[in-house]
Amino acid sequence: MTGRKEEVVTTMCASHCGGNCLLKVHVRDGVITRVETDDGPEPQLRACQRGRALRQRVYDPGRILHPLKRVGERGEGRFEQISWDEALDTVASQLKRVRETYGPISILYLPMAGDLGVLHSVMVGHRLLALAGGYTTWWGATSFQAGLMSEYYTFGTICCSNSRDSLLHSRLIIAWGWDPAKTIQGTNTTWYLARAKEAGTKIVAVDPFYNETAAAFAREWIPIRPGTDAAMLIAMAYVIVEKDLQDRAFLDRYTVGFARFRDYVLGVEDGLPKTPAWAEAITGVPASTIERLAVEYALAKPAALMAGIGPGRTAFGEQYHRAASVLATMTGNVGVLGGDAGGRAWVSVVGGYPYRVGLGSGLPFARNPIDDLATWDGVFLGKMHPRIHYAKMADAILKGRAGGYPADYKLALIVNCNYVNALPNTNKTVRALKSLEFIADVEQHMTATARYADIILPSSTYVEREDIVPGAVNGYYGFQRKIIEPLGESRPHNEIFKALAERMGILDYDTQGEEERLRSAVAKARIPDYEAFKEKALYWVPRSGPYVAFKDQIEDPENHPFPTPSGKIEIYSERLAAMNDPLLPPVPKYIETWEGVNDPLARKYPIQLVTPHDRRRANAQFDNLPWLREQLPQAVSMSKVDAESRGIKDGDMVRVFNDRGETRIQARVTSRIMPGVASLPEGAWYDPDEDGVDRAGHPNVLTSDEPSPGGAFPYNSVLVQIERL
Repeated sequence: MTGRKEEVVTTMCASHCGGNCLLKVHVRDGVITRVETDDGPEPQLRACQRGRALRQRVYDPGRILHPLKRVGERGEGRFEQISWDEALDTVASQLKRVRETYGPISILYLPMAGDLGVLHSVMVGHRLLALAGGYTTWWGATSFQAGLMSEYYTFGTICCSNSRDSLLHSRLIIAWGWDPAKTIQGTNTTWYLARAKEAGTKIVAVDPFYNETAAAFAREWIPIRPGTDAAMLIAMAYVIVEKDLQDRAFLDRYTVGFARFRDYVLGVEDGLPKTPAWAEAITGVPASTIERLAVEYALAKPAALMAGIGPGRTAFGEQYHRAASVLATMTGNVGVLGGDAGGRAWVSVVGGYPYRVGLGSGLPFARNPIDDLATWDGVFLGKMHPRIHYAKMADAILKGRAGGYPADYKLALIVNCNYVNALPNTNKTVRALKSLEFIADVEQHMTATARYADIILPSSTYVEREDIVPGAVNGYYGFQRKIIEPLGESRPHNEIFKALAERMGILDYDTQGEEERLRSAVAKARIPDYEAFKEKALYWVPRSGPYVAFKDQIEDPENHPFPTPSGKIEIYSERLAAMNDPLLPPVPKYIETWEGVNDPLARKYPIQLVTPHDRRRANAQFDNLPWLREQLPQAVSMSKVDAESRGIKDGDMVRVFNDRGETRIQARVTSRIMPGVASLPEGAWYDPDEDGVDRAGHPNVLTSDEPSPGGAFPYNSVLVQIERL
């Protein structure tokens, strides 16, 4: 694509931001000059400012364009350029050395999603290491582990979401900890919310922060203390039962265990009725508000309870998700147009529209031999020995066998993962990375994590290779065109791992080639014309109307049972009961979180911190782009009440700290957050000074690495103090 004439190439953005949007990339002489987005007929797949900043991301001065070798201390960021041969030989030899010296279990694979695609994904590393003899990896989805656990034990599947156009048929939408105006939640989610609002649908937002979605669409904002959401949902269930508003016919036909849940709610089980007054003392939400919303939700059929993942990213967050799904079940809103099953409202290719092709590598599956040693209590929950919960990875590295872990870990292969930023308890993570014998990182930018690598292998961006992506929750596929040649010596993931495989004597890593696998994936997706799809970059899956999860189960339960042991929605789970763990009860219950308002630690650290996603980033991606930094500076938001009591004014520099760490950042004083709560968006790249104090406003220096019993990551169960500098 060279020449004097400017060309416009259509492609699909897929940067793990929660959407997949159409980009029109202008190219002249092999260089991207500007980026536009969809301007065709509705529904347009319009990109946000992150996708529109593609040019700055591709040509970032800090982009890694050549293989690098560390020459300074880990974390200093001092590297020298080396050849691909030296880089690949070094990584391959280190993998062989560690495997032969300590065993394959001592090799850690630490991936995350990064640029999402079917071919160039983190699955390529899984295949290489599996064929090389095995490796240790993680369990636990950092974004929504609590939601996965809940969906699995309640419905038997993680595919629990209607397509977003179903919202146009809702009479009430409750956005519970759900902010798609920031986090997309499937391209066009806010477009459907806008249309629903214009049609008169009432939208209610429940969140400690008056977020962008609440401001733009909600008729009512209900602030709630972090970590107490399950209590309010259970109190709403109490109101519905007391007023006999539950859908008895639905419960009788499609569920098991409602009587057990009712006994808990009414206090028959423990002598404590879960009344709105009980919940008010816990949540800070007035009892009258709880009662009114419960009645509205029960009567306004169909209604969509959109359970965002933020409240699940807490200690015992799985109880919130289970309670939301049970409330949706009690009101008969599961499997109906305009309703919602109350599963995690963050949907992408995992758990949303039933795509025929998902994320992967297009390569044959390779079984990790280490997983043959695993013991499993469930698909998304359990003692997945010898896998390590991702939040505990740093602890495992530091303690090894002496700390009760399956191995002493020596090497980490990191792919598409800014591990230092993404996982909780950053200071512990840094100590762990410094203790490893060898670290290789496949990366595009000099992230906070790349600074700790021994070898960095530069990967190409999605405009420098070809791939396809499933289009989130609204039923389309996108083609990612190779628009420019890879900058410098950067390479696609497949090429990197195929070259590593050859050096390790693995000759059957990829016997097809990229073009053949692309065509195979397109055929599997039943896209009729490969070349037309490639040219347009978009194919809408034919459908007669909105997709409704569990429609078949509700309309024909005899021939389409739920994929649970009982074949029904399991309000009471025998599988959870068999675990005999009071912290994983068989019916959803409110369990008080650690680091909440009643924790004794609150006397020392009285502010509850939440760490939401930010509009300028997709997790840690895009944080280094000046355009977005200028538009949305990182800041900690706090209420006027809390600021005034500390002598803090809007724009002051403050220190946010607890026993785990400290960060220094600008304060944003606002009426949009409830007193006693502060908000510091996740994703700012960790930037410690000589004393180890972060200067970027990176919240994970403050978060705990102790997961909840169901595996939830407690990013929003954090107590801190804030002081003016």
